[in-house]
Amino acid sequence: MLNKLNKRRGGFTLVEIMIVVAIIALLAAIAVPGFLRARKRSQASRIINDLRLIDSAVDQYAIENNKSSGFLVPLTEWTKYLKAGTNLYVTGKDILGNDYTAVSVDSLPSVPTSSKNALSDVVDATFWSPYN
Repeated sequence: MLNKLNKRRGGFTLVEIMIVVAIIALLAAIAVPGFLRARKRSQASRIINDLRLIDSAVDQYAIENNKSSGFLVPLTEWTKYLKAGTNLYVTGKDILGNDYTAVSVDSLPSVPTSSKNALSDVVDATFWSPYN
């Protein structure tokens, strides 16, 4: 009787396991490029958000220090008006590690060229406006 139960025990064959692995690999091959594109797109959005923060920080600096239009605010000054401990506050660089430059009062900061080139495959030129 015990021998009869052992013979009826079923399992997966090697072919069935290989088919399941192939299906999982196919699904991964379809999904991974989408995830990578979404990651780059979120990095571009982060850069735009950082530029908005920089613009606000420069405006606040100009108001508190009575600076007029065209005054060049160095990186060390506008970073003081950001939230302490953030990556932008600590490094003054974007998420890709590229430097933001000094910004003039009443002018918009610009996207670092190397960041714009690195993300050009997921966003078009109009995405960066008005921070061109």
